[in-house]
Amino acid sequence: MDLETIKQNKGNMILRFSIPAIISMVLTSLVTIADGFFIGNYVGKEGIAAVNLGLPIIYLYLGAGLMVSIGGMAIAGMAYGSGDKEACNQAFRQTVMTTAAVSALISCIMIFCFQPLLSVLQAEEPVIRYFQEYYRIMLLELPVTVINSGLGMFIRGEGNPAYCMKVSILNVLLNIILDYLSAGCFNGGIAGIAVSSLLSAFVSLACILYFFVRKAKVYRLGRFRFSGKLCIRSVLNGSSEFIGEMATGIAMFAYNYVIMRKIGVDGVTAFTIAGYVSFVFSMVIIGFGQGAGPLISFCWGAEEKKLAADIRKRTNRYVLLAGAAFFLLMAAGMDWYSRIFVRSEAVGKMIRSGMLIFITSFFPAGVNSIASFYFTASGRAVPSAVISFSRGLLILLICIFTLPALFGMTGVWMAAPVTEMLTLVLTLFFLYRKKQPS
Repeated sequence: MDLETIKQNKGNMILRFSIPAIISMVLTSLVTIADGFFIGNYVGKEGIAAVNLGLPIIYLYLGAGLMVSIGGMAIAGMAYGSGDKEACNQAFRQTVMTTAAVSALISCIMIFCFQPLLSVLQAEEPVIRYFQEYYRIMLLELPVTVINSGLGMFIRGEGNPAYCMKVSILNVLLNIILDYLSAGCFNGGIAGIAVSSLLSAFVSLACILYFFVRKAKVYRLGRFRFSGKLCIRSVLNGSSEFIGEMATGIAMFAYNYVIMRKIGVDGVTAFTIAGYVSFVFSMVIIGFGQGAGPLISFCWGAEEKKLAADIRKRTNRYVLLAGAAFFLLMAAGMDWYSRIFVRSEAVGKMIRSGMLIFITSFFPAGVNSIASFYFTASGRAVPSAVISFSRGLLILLICIFTLPALFGMTGVWMAAPVTEMLTLVLTLFFLYRKKQPS
């Protein structure tokens, strides 16, 4: 990676780093969708609802993992850009160990939180049973997935995104095969589907560790000196990602709370199926963010701030094009899409009535998310955290508790686009205020 190449080929460099990351992230999301397909077809809509009720747990893991990994990656990337390879590797090693420790701690705590969560949501008996069967195993799988994601960022950071893509392809194919064998052939139910995810995650971890042992040129595993200052700096720098994911988890809990009381299991199922599309698109955004992030950090560390801003603008164009593609695909294939998961007319009707309203949020969401990545990659945690907190918690919670009360299920679909449009105003303020590189 060098500045002259980035200057002359901004678009190509963004795509070179982003496309493998996008493929990796989308494939990661396809694991969740594949689980949803097999759960919907072999367990039922109660199984889909059970998995959705536990999404706040998943977002807790993602938030903690991204906070440490992205914060540490930005610091390591800036050290790499300035030529300090020793500091670069110290940041890498400490980030990996901290991610593993935090993930393991969350699993130890969350096992005691199942019953309170289900009690607040007032879930029905079949949903409670499926929830416990699935998430007891996922408490083992999620730390491995978080570690894999964090290590993958560093593989991309040293210029080998294609390797991450290959591991992701292996992961999703293995997961689908194991899901089919477990649910379709051996009647393993929802617990068997969770075990499939666990086994796939361990195989992916083995492949990633092989890279760092045999192939890595910049980031190498080894001993490190723990630095409290570096840890605090990483956490603060990645705090916006934690806030964003935790806010999403809290918002998902709020969604489930409101929908369960106003519509019931059918409403939760419909929102979950629509949410798969949002989940895939968010992975596309994260892929672009993870692809552009190392370039932005490198340029910022080399004092090329205008170049870093140009990379953000170019990335925004790609994200907006992706949002348009998602919108057109869902407009054309909404009925077919809903029938993949469940054959319930009530659920299908809810999806048809609100899907297009829901996915209009993709356009402002892309701009907001890339801006948050941009601020994080350039070491400016405060504006990134404010954007993430606003779009993921403050404004969204207000919309969740007010719009459904006024418009019913239509209000549920409206919450996301209204939130993203209001947050866009805040994002533009941070990007174009005085002395801010535009």
